[in-house]
Amino acid sequence: MTDLAHSRPSRHALPLDVEEFLAWLWSEKGRSANTLSAYRSDLRRYVHWLADRGRTHLDATSADLTAFVAERRADGAAASTVARQLASVRMLHRYLAVEGLRADDPSSALEGVKVPSGLPKPLTETQVTALIDAVTGHRPVDQRDRALLELLYATGARISEAVGLSLSDLDLDARQVRLFGKGAKERIVPFGSSAAGALDVWLSGAGRPRMVPTQWRRRDDSDAVFLSVRGSRLTRQAAWLVVKNYGRRAGIGDDLSPHVLRHSCATPLLAHGAALRVVQEMLGHASISTTQVYTRVSQQRLWDVYRSAHPRATLSE
Repeated sequence: MTDLAHSRPSRHALPLDVEEFLAWLWSEKGRSANTLSAYRSDLRRYVHWLADRGRTHLDATSADLTAFVAERRADGAAASTVARQLASVRMLHRYLAVEGLRADDPSSALEGVKVPSGLPKPLTETQVTALIDAVTGHRPVDQRDRALLELLYATGARISEAVGLSLSDLDLDARQVRLFGKGAKERIVPFGSSAAGALDVWLSGAGRPRMVPTQWRRRDDSDAVFLSVRGSRLTRQAAWLVVKNYGRRAGIGDDLSPHVLRHSCATPLLAHGAALRVVQEMLGHASISTTQVYTRVSQQRLWDVYRSAHPRATLSE
């Protein structure tokens, strides 16, 4: 058996120094479990791609990284996916160089992958109303779904933040919720009467209490705001399907996602005069440049209305 066969990682394992890098991201950089999972998936692909070519992350060259990116694009991977994978690889090589595990960083001179900058497409107020109204039942699961949709739209919460909510994070009297964003950063976000009413119904005797199991599977489940039909904490994937299914029922289409509701919360706030810094704080954006994309959305909508309504808007076009 060759030395390469001995050194080739299994299809599930990662080299020890890569595992140490992931541990560093968690302990020193405060990366979330979801972020670490994405890094692990990206780096597993990269490490095994190198192994198939008789290389490792410790001797990979800039040419190897260029070939990796080119092959991913040739395989039909989306530009955003390749960009994310390259970012993971860059971070690993930067870590290896700083820790002295490599003398160089082969990714330092590599150009990034350009991702088309598409503007978010927020829902109109009519579409939001249709989405909420699509929840027509009165079973506990219907009350849960209505409360989840109302909360996502009212607060602009990420889906992971919503399903991670505990009962102690909700204050229905003050109409505010404590959300834990990326890097476990905490923020307090207000919500309106519609969301408060839906949450009150869900948490009442005819809602959540009827979905409580005779025995909790995990201790954390007992404090979850949103429960599954099995009585465990609602998962991110299940919550995603709730949004998608009701989007289909409301005639909005199959592409509705929780992130669209996040866009749909932020855009009207800015359109009606909310300060950019306030919206940044509400959404939990680390950089205000991320929040500024919603300003461009508002400007685009302004131009759409202007061109359709102003009598002289299109004379020279």
